[in-house]
Amino acid sequence: MTSNLQFHNDLERLLAVMPQKVISNLSENQLDDVIEIVLDIGRVPEIRHSGGKIDRLNCDIVNDDDINFITSHLQEFTHDNRTGIPGTLHRISAIRNRQGKVVGLTCRIGRVVTGTITCIKDICTQGKSILFLGPPGVGKTTKLREISRLVADELGKRVVIVDTSNEIAGDGDTPHPAVGSARRMQVAQPEYQKDIMIEAVENHTPEVIVVDEIGTEAEAQAARTIAERGVMLIATAHGNSLESLIKNPTLSDLVGGIQSVTLGDDEAKRRASQKTVLEREKQPTFDVVIEIIDRNTLAVYKNSAEAVDYILRGWPIRPELRKVESEQVMTSELPQEVPAKQSEDKSREENSMNFSFSRQKYCEQNRPLRKVYLYAVSRTIVEKLIERLDFNLEITRNVEDADIVIAHKNFAKGGAKILNTAKEYRVQIFYVKTNSMAQIQKVLKDALDIKPYDNEYDTGYKDDTEDALDEVKAAVKQIMDGAEVIELEPQNTQIRKLQHELVEQYGLQSTSIGEGENRHLRISK
Repeated sequence: MTSNLQFHNDLERLLAVMPQKVISNLSENQLDDVIEIVLDIGRVPEIRHSGGKIDRLNCDIVNDDDINFITSHLQEFTHDNRTGIPGTLHRISAIRNRQGKVVGLTCRIGRVVTGTITCIKDICTQGKSILFLGPPGVGKTTKLREISRLVADELGKRVVIVDTSNEIAGDGDTPHPAVGSARRMQVAQPEYQKDIMIEAVENHTPEVIVVDEIGTEAEAQAARTIAERGVMLIATAHGNSLESLIKNPTLSDLVGGIQSVTLGDDEAKRRASQKTVLEREKQPTFDVVIEIIDRNTLAVYKNSAEAVDYILRGWPIRPELRKVESEQVMTSELPQEVPAKQSEDKSREENSMNFSFSRQKYCEQNRPLRKVYLYAVSRTIVEKLIERLDFNLEITRNVEDADIVIAHKNFAKGGAKILNTAKEYRVQIFYVKTNSMAQIQKVLKDALDIKPYDNEYDTGYKDDTEDALDEVKAAVKQIMDGAEVIELEPQNTQIRKLQHELVEQYGLQSTSIGEGENRHLRISK
């Protein structure tokens, strides 16, 4: 109740600068989830809602007097055509004509929302630098605001917010209560952000620096300078995903930078790759990268260096999906003392915030039910393996609903459209070379990240194929260490074929020798 009351009080401060034609045509229901009020000269005012819905008010079109009425009640617009209302998080942005006259206004409603970082609180308290990626409007700034308060108030660290255009801590000389005791340095113009970032480190001895929207090469370099001085950095950057950030030459330095490397013949054979490959140039500025898929779903790369290496080499990389099930709106007032019992109840309520680590809800055994989409892979064999090994897995007919995709490598080109859809939905794709039970079982275990004799899934069964392939790896190591020839244990035709393929990946020679049940592999350089 207090939260909603405070929100409406803040909203009234925005409505106080609106023309009467707008106020008189707004209903209370329209304001519940409103994110913007848009006024353009010659058009009817619009109300934009968080779900994408747009309401056009039943009133006269906006004219010069309406725009002048609003701007006369506001502070001057800065160089980036933004202003705000002191003490609130509301932001007003101007559209100007060629002569510099204001002909349109976008009034963005500022809210304080808590609970948005509940599922990543453990990461925020580790002292590691964190980079948030995501499209506009998914709550990147909201998360920065909440993390600033968490680190400053609960962890007692010295936090400095580099606040370009007063996005994080609101307008006015006093930072908004939503950022807690964190200090705020305002940035007069966006192009000065890099200078203020360095000034914050040199002049104010912060332990943590918070920055919104790193977008230039100079800002990326400033971020690296900050990180190298041992300061924890929390920031957002332009880019929807880690992969897109790697491809961005301006900002790739945030995750280590990319360089072209020419491999030797032996190394290229060992990797089964081309001789010229892309590799990470240096240690990433940020230890953790978090993609914001939507307001409640986050994809976490806990080790950004490893994630970048995997992506550059084309290896499958699975971020940890974390999902907040609900949100709550926090009072915008300064926190007040509450009785011990109320504080305990509040703590219990916050701790009850539900979140999960995949898009599927946890089942009764606290094991995530995963959905698998099969492309050119035997459904019968997969069903047998699910039953036989008690995998908590379900086959789905829609790739959009899948958590993982298992595809036959020989038919991958024919399924380009399906596999591209899977990539768009960030569904991990795993390939099988044959439709044999041993091959499919191994890939399923890899997809589910099940180790041999994993207690959670242990059924007392161990695949002979795994033993045979482990024997190959051990033999390869011996040959790399100087052995001339290694002979393996006898295996059937199917397993020997897999062994031959594995040996080939290491650039070594393998030959099948022996007769009947004694036929086995001989490995040499």
